Amino acid sequence: MFNLIDEQSAIVDGVSAVCRKFDDEYWATCEKDERFPREFHRAMADAGWLGITMPEQYGGAGLGIKEAALVMHTVALHGGGMAATSSIHMNMFGPHPMLVHGTAEQKDRWIPRLVSGQDQVCFGVTEPDAGLDTTSIKTFARKVDGGYIVSGRKMWISTAQVAHKILLLARTAPKHERGKGKATDGMTLFYTDLDRTKIEVQRIPKHGRAAVDSNAVFIDDLFIPESDRIGEEGRGFHYLLDGLNPERILIAVEAIGIGQDALQRAARYARERVVFGRPIGQNQGIQHPLAEAWLNLESALLMAERAADLYDAGRPCGAEANGAKLLGSRAGYQACQTAVLTHGGMGYAKEYHVERLLREVLVTRIGPITDQMILCFIGEKVLDLPKSY
Repeated sequence: MFNLIDEQSAIVDGVSAVCRKFDDEYWATCEKDERFPREFHRAMADAGWLGITMPEQYGGAGLGIKEAALVMHTVALHGGGMAATSSIHMNMFGPHPMLVHGTAEQKDRWIPRLVSGQDQVCFGVTEPDAGLDTTSIKTFARKVDGGYIVSGRKMWISTAQVAHKILLLARTAPKHERGKGKATDGMTLFYTDLDRTKIEVQRIPKHGRAAVDSNAVFIDDLFIPESDRIGEEGRGFHYLLDGLNPERILIAVEAIGIGQDALQRAARYARERVVFGRPIGQNQGIQHPLAEAWLNLESALLMAERAADLYDAGRPCGAEANGAKLLGSRAGYQACQTAVLTHGGMGYAKEYHVERLLREVLVTRIGPITDQMILCFIGEKVLDLPKSY
C-alpha cells in the first residue's frame, strides 16, 4: 500500500465511498450491454475527483500525480476493472498539455467543463499505419483563413462514441526525412469539438473493456478554428511529452489495483472452497502462486509510488514511470490469471467476475506502450546502450 499522509488517506476513503455504490453486477451489465458507465462517471464528477490535478481556480483540487494515482488505484480495487478506470482516465492526465501550454482564455473555456464532467474528451493520436511511431502520423491540418482544415484517420480512440471533445494531434508540416531535421517537429495539437458531421466513429469489437468503447475515427475536412490550437504550430508532439510519464504511472496503478482485486477474490475463494475435506487454500499448490502474486503487486506498487513522488518533486522519472508500467501490468495480469486458475472451472464462469478482470487487465500489457519499447528505453537511457530501433 502507498505510504500516505492523512489528507491522502482521506482521498482513498472518499473515492472508495463512491466506488462502493457500484457493485459487480453494475459492471457486468455495462460490459454485457457495451454501455459506457455514465452513472459512475457522473458520480465521480459530482464528488470532485475528476479535477484532482487541476488548479483550484478551475474547480480542481490542485494536487499531484501521486494523488491522481491514489484515485485510479482505489477505483481499480473495487471491481470495475479497466471499464471503471478508463471512463475517467483521460481527466487525470489528458488536460495537462492545455494546462501548461494553453492560453488563459482557453483554460477558462475548457478546463472547468472537464472538471465538472460536462465535457467528455477522447484522445486522437494513434493511427493505423503509425502505431507507437507517432512521428509517422498522416492526419494533416491545412492552414486556411481563421483556422485549419483537417483530414485523416485515427485508431484505437477510446470513448469517441460518447465524447464531445477531441484532443487531436495532426501534422501541419510533412515529416522530415532522416538527417534533414527532427521528425518530431511539424505536429500540432488541437482541442476542439468532435463534430460528427465531419468525423465518423466506428466501434471496434474487442476482447475486454467492452463498456468503454474503442474506435476507428475518420476525419473528413473538419474545420478547427485557430482559437482551438494549443500552443505553437508544429510543437504538438513536444507538448504531449509532458503527459507521458504521468500516464504510465496511472496505467501501472490501475493494473496493480485490478490485480489486487482479483487476488482478494481468489484468496477468499481458496479459504471457502473445500475439496477432499479441506479448504483448497491449505494446499501449497494454491498458496504459493497467490503469495507470489502478492509480492509482485506490492513490488510494482513501490516503483509506481517512487515514480509519482519523483514527478511531483519535479525530478526526472522516465525510467521509474516506464518501469512501473512494465512491472505493474505484468503483476496485474499474473494476479488475474492466478485468480482464474485458483477458481478452477468456476474461474472460467462469469459468476465470480475474475475472468472479466483478466480480460480487462490484458490491455495494460499492450498500451500505451509495450514491454519491448520500455526495455529499449531502459537499455538506452539508463544503461547507456546504443539505440536499438
